[in-house]
Amino acid sequence: MRDYINKHQGDAPIGRFYNVEERHLLLDRAGTGSPAVVFLPAAGMVGLDYLNIHNQISQHTTSVIYDRAGTGWSDQVKLPRSALEVTDELRSFLYTAGVPAPYLFVGHSLGGIYARRYAQRFPDEVAGMLLLEPPHEDFLPHTPKLKKRYLPQQSFAIVRTLLTYKRSFRGLFDQMFAEWPESIREPLIDYHLRTLSKTISEKKNLNSELYSEVRKGGDLPDIPLIVYTAMGIDPFTTQITSKSFLRETNDPFNNVKNTIYTKLANSVPRGEHRILENAGHATIHTDCPDEVIEAIWDLFDLSTTHGKTNNRNKEM
Repeated sequence: MRDYINKHQGDAPIGRFYNVEERHLLLDRAGTGSPAVVFLPAAGMVGLDYLNIHNQISQHTTSVIYDRAGTGWSDQVKLPRSALEVTDELRSFLYTAGVPAPYLFVGHSLGGIYARRYAQRFPDEVAGMLLLEPPHEDFLPHTPKLKKRYLPQQSFAIVRTLLTYKRSFRGLFDQMFAEWPESIREPLIDYHLRTLSKTISEKKNLNSELYSEVRKGGDLPDIPLIVYTAMGIDPFTTQITSKSFLRETNDPFNNVKNTIYTKLANSVPRGEHRILENAGHATIHTDCPDEVIEAIWDLFDLSTTHGKTNNRNKEM
């Protein structure tokens, strides 16, 4: 079933708009095969941010990038939203776009929480998950607090960013999307420079209510799972945060992440925690694209092998 429209097609670099729950949402589907790899963007990010991985994966199976309602080229809604609403929307969206389950989710940051919630609610539709630096409910008591001695530096960083944010962030986006075709790179960077507040709006969802949804949702199903930790200092964070504070807290918080992500990976029989020494949080998929692609194929092999084994067991 396909219910797509071309109403705003000229505004989006690639993809089609679909009618989903009375909203026009953008999705690009490429390649064929199952399970389909579906990218769930980080807060403030959009499907096109993952074009480098999307193009590689689509050479061997179905790959899907999309914009949640309220982000990117999809219809705007009030942010933040609950994981229940986001996962309901995603499920309807994939059905409307004619992308059948099972899905192999690639959830980046906030997208990782949505991937977990989808797996909790619809376990039979998820073949595996790759989580890139996902927020976790156990982070709350361990998040570094800004000490008073860093307040002057922090204030300076914020003022500097407010005065020069377009130039500063333009440089970061230029580097991040250097390999994107110009016809896509320029509209994408322009979108990000116009909507930096989207990141703040979506990150408001990283609160006790969202974490409570996931905590109360129960265990993850028995699926292949890889969780990545990025050990580097994120280049976007340095624009708004004291560099001294980041240097002091980066290693201790990495230790916290490693502990929590290892526990998350070990919560399923086929879970694995991997570390990327030279990647930042927001740029993990552009800093280390080969490692991200390798993890997706590892999960793909595990999911398809397990499925064949289950089928053989049923036949015996």
